[in-house]
Amino acid sequence: MDTKTRSGPREVFFHLLLIITLYMSVVSGITLLFQYVNVWFPDVLSFYRPGIFDAIRWASSVLLVAFPVFLGVSWQLEKDFTAAPATRDLRIRKWLVYLTLFIAALTIITDLIVLIYTFYGGEITTRFILKVLVVLAVAGMVFGYYLWDLRRGTRPSKLPRQAAWGTGVLAAVAIIAGFFLAGSPAQQRQVRFDEQRVSDMQQIQSQLINYWTQKSALPTSLNQLNDSISGFTTPTDPVTHQPYAYTVKDPHSFELCATFAMSDQASPAGPASVPQGAYQDSWNHGAGRTCFNRTIDPQLYKPAPASK
Repeated sequence: MDTKTRSGPREVFFHLLLIITLYMSVVSGITLLFQYVNVWFPDVLSFYRPGIFDAIRWASSVLLVAFPVFLGVSWQLEKDFTAAPATRDLRIRKWLVYLTLFIAALTIITDLIVLIYTFYGGEITTRFILKVLVVLAVAGMVFGYYLWDLRRGTRPSKLPRQAAWGTGVLAAVAIIAGFFLAGSPAQQRQVRFDEQRVSDMQQIQSQLINYWTQKSALPTSLNQLNDSISGFTTPTDPVTHQPYAYTVKDPHSFELCATFAMSDQASPAGPASVPQGAYQDSWNHGAGRTCFNRTIDPQLYKPAPASK
């Protein structure tokens, strides 16, 4: 077989797997670094903190799987190149390498265009500059390495091994940092339980207001909110399955209480790392039992007129 022109199934498999895991690693690495910038330099227009941590978990998961596969395939192909130097001239390899160079070059050019355009518009911020530098650095490293790899020919070099160790350390640091920012799996489970409790509180509050507008009175028990026609059943605590505490203060006021696992401000990145919206402030809670006092404004929530 002419190795310069033909590729067997094994070569196609390894080279496609190499390039796909490379792209997955690059995209997840950039996403991960972007989220770190979002945490450390928050945008006042963005207050959805769980979305940032979800992105960190996803990017870390992809990087944790794809990058070791990429390193393993690279190691195997480097062994093949050492044993048979002519395999460097496989058509599939050259096509994929040049495709990678094209995408990396296009990314760098686009990144610089966006930087200059934003600079002319006077909208340069630390957050934006850091993201531009992240894309420029990652795309630049990919472009530089594969351009060198094409030019070195069959000459042996220690650079691939050094590059593997260097990028492996950087990936490990990025993944570990994401673990500390997003929290451990156990902590994240507690956060999700607390988010469910807040959602339950919101549902109950909505049903209480609806009950009051229809009957001009608050129910004496949450069980009175159950409706077999609409299908609503008063939610209970997701862990203990006990009903939430409910107390009628006066004809227009009530209190809802729940026991939370942790404070909603207990983020590894700090309570002020990502701003919260005014709507979320009404459901701020600490660890342990937290009560929410609500008063219905009859002028705002007018009772339904009595039917004749």
